[in-house]
Amino acid sequence: MDLYHIKRKGNKEVLKRNESRGVEYLTFPSLEKTGIVSHLFSTRIGGASEGIYASMNLSYARGDRKEAVDENFRRIAEIMGREIQDFVLSDQTHTANVRKVTEEDRGKGIVYQKDYCDVDGLITNERHIVLATFYADCVPLFLVDKKHRAIGLSHSGWKGTAGRMGEHTLLAMREAYGTNPEDVEIGIGPSICKDCYEVGEDVAEAFAAGFPDKVRKDILFAKGGGKYHLDLWKANEYIFHMAGVPKEQISVTDICTCCNPNYLFSHRASQGKRGNLGAFLCLI
Repeated sequence: MDLYHIKRKGNKEVLKRNESRGVEYLTFPSLEKTGIVSHLFSTRIGGASEGIYASMNLSYARGDRKEAVDENFRRIAEIMGREIQDFVLSDQTHTANVRKVTEEDRGKGIVYQKDYCDVDGLITNERHIVLATFYADCVPLFLVDKKHRAIGLSHSGWKGTAGRMGEHTLLAMREAYGTNPEDVEIGIGPSICKDCYEVGEDVAEAFAAGFPDKVRKDILFAKGGGKYHLDLWKANEYIFHMAGVPKEQISVTDICTCCNPNYLFSHRASQGKRGNLGAFLCLI
């Protein structure tokens, strides 16, 4: 495989790099070991898009050619052994809203028009439906309930993290499927790292209000001049652990989108001139 050089954080390799017919993508070995899901997180490599969208752009809303985005989704579907009709797309507006997905939703957002809005999280217990959420620095949250054979996939930017999107997704899975946190395997996916993520007083205040002192010191770092560095990875790990997921069942990304702008789309690194990455999760 002709793999691009990427920068990783820390000493442990968490995410596995994969390649299929020129498309490079990332997976969590911990989720693969459950034996009940197919999943991936896309990279920029191996798509049909050009220019600032090069090349695996998975957004229809950023100005790219529809034909190119269609082809990109088709290539992702092929890797997962599914058809684009099997996908169900989110409608992300930085909420903590979670939608239960059923057979009736199959194809919505890609083949059929969505009949829902303001949905940043998707859950299902039905096989062969591909949940899909989208990113360019925000945090993808993969949830796999091994006991009840149910899954969740949620988008968590700073607003979603401050609003405890991970916990909301767990609660939605508990209500719908009887999910217990101790049975869930978690993947916190590629997103912006604390070294790259500088925020202002408004964001800092939201986290200061929502997290206890003992945790706040590990996720929020004063830089001076009203600026802070925010660790969304650690914040989401804390949210899941405090909700009852054992730490050993939480895999935290070692790859930052902003540190690797040629490999992954980053809103901050590109100053908004970019496409979207995708997270995909399916019960098999």
